[in-house]
Amino acid sequence: HFGAIYFKGQTKFKGLKKKQPKTFKVKIITVDAEMEFSCEMKWKGKDLFDLVCRALGLRETWFFGLQYTIKGMCTWLKMDKKVLDQEIPKEDPISFHFLAKFYPEKVEEELLQEITQHLFFLQVKKQILDEEIYCSPEATVLLASYAVQAKYGDYDPNFHEPGFLAHDELLPKRVSILQYQLTAEMWEEKITAWYAEHRGIARDEAEMNYLKIAQDLEMYGVNYFPIQNKNHTDLLLGVDAKGIHIYSINNRFSPNKSFEWSAIRNISYSEKELTIKPLDKKAEVFKFFSSQLKVNKLILQLCIGNHDLFMRRRKVDSIEIQQMKAQAREEKARKKMENQRLAREKQLREEAERAKEELERRLFQLEDEARQANEALLRSQEAAELLAEKAQIAEEEAKLLAQNAAEAEQERQRLEITALKTKEEKRLMEQKMREAELIAVKLVKESDRRAKEAEHLKQDLHEAREAERKAKQKLVDITRLNYPHMVKYPQYSPADTRDANFDKGSMKLDLKDIDLKRLSFEIERERYQYAYGVNK
Repeated sequence: HFGAIYFKGQTKFKGLKKKQPKTFKVKIITVDAEMEFSCEMKWKGKDLFDLVCRALGLRETWFFGLQYTIKGMCTWLKMDKKVLDQEIPKEDPISFHFLAKFYPEKVEEELLQEITQHLFFLQVKKQILDEEIYCSPEATVLLASYAVQAKYGDYDPNFHEPGFLAHDELLPKRVSILQYQLTAEMWEEKITAWYAEHRGIARDEAEMNYLKIAQDLEMYGVNYFPIQNKNHTDLLLGVDAKGIHIYSINNRFSPNKSFEWSAIRNISYSEKELTIKPLDKKAEVFKFFSSQLKVNKLILQLCIGNHDLFMRRRKVDSIEIQQMKAQAREEKARKKMENQRLAREKQLREEAERAKEELERRLFQLEDEARQANEALLRSQEAAELLAEKAQIAEEEAKLLAQNAAEAEQERQRLEITALKTKEEKRLMEQKMREAELIAVKLVKESDRRAKEAEHLKQDLHEAREAERKAKQKLVDITRLNYPHMVKYPQYSPADTRDANFDKGSMKLDLKDIDLKRLSFEIERERYQYAYGVNK
């Protein structure tokens, strides 16, 4: 009984167990990431696409698709057919590229989600770098600066030093290497100059600014296909959000002819022939020829998708789009407030960091000042010790100098006394010299006087002697004349009388001679005294 119950339970349990479906693996490659999924064998393209969109958090699904390459040709996974029923690569896992298939006319109005903007930004940037979209060097540098702002945030010269962009691919090789003779450092300097101007711009805003510039480029959002006209002239057919454009084979910038979606009535293909019928029935129908049927199918697929989006933009938004736009506005407002808050916090943080740096600088300065003060104190102590030692030496020297000063004072006093004595002696000497000079002058005058006097005396003596001689001669002459007998007869008494008279005259003459002798003696004596006084 129990065995039967147990058997029944086992039977019931086996009935509850589901059979696991068979799966296959796919690898989804976005511009910046890779994901792997397990898909059921019965899944259609839309099942896989929705799974990827849910994984990415993407709601604006109508712009994207899953692309793969088969036999060298890029094509898109069809949404309404099973994945395994389509002509996909036979590989495990199967690789698909999740890419933008259709482009908006105005990115700022149509791209509502941040993830949508980010995926478009990455894809357009890659197309510019791979030169699938031509961009002038000036615009390329500006776009690169927004890409740097989106990646690194605000420019900080202390952090973003020269060379920080060395490993980033920011410019097409055509621009950075072939077309201009500028070094990588020069290009980085140009990009950094623009990058520094974007301070305060958030990542999503920087990416949107990038896309707003890129959407004005001639090759933006255009899918090109090689075709021929009825004259077998090689041309290019471009499909974008605004319509269909016909280009020369060597010119992808300016179309020769354009068909806006609003002016096209019908597009069809038959085998390799593609027909465009304008809305104006009187207008000419254009026919082109492609190399493969698959190319025509792909062109038609892109035309249908772009035309649907073109018409959708010109209609009233659906409830879903209105909700998404409202959410986008709220999200932008919230982000704006959040960015303002973050900017304010960043500003406060920067101010706090600056204040911290200022305090650290001030602290370092104070520490340096304290260190210098400490060193100065040590030097002052050393100087004080040296000064004390010098003071002691100075004191000893002062004592020695005081002693020397005392000795010098004594010597000065002695010299002063000596000088006084010397001065007195000098005064006496000078007095004596003055007296001697006066005496000499006096003696000179006296000598001159005496010389003159002597001269006069000599003259007087000479005159006296001359007078004496003349007197004697006269006396002799008189005697001879008056008393000649006295000569012959000396015994006569008269003679005695004359002799007596004669003797008397002779006596008188002798007396005169004695006076002259005395005078001469006095003169000689005075000369002697003068000579002696001078010599003395």
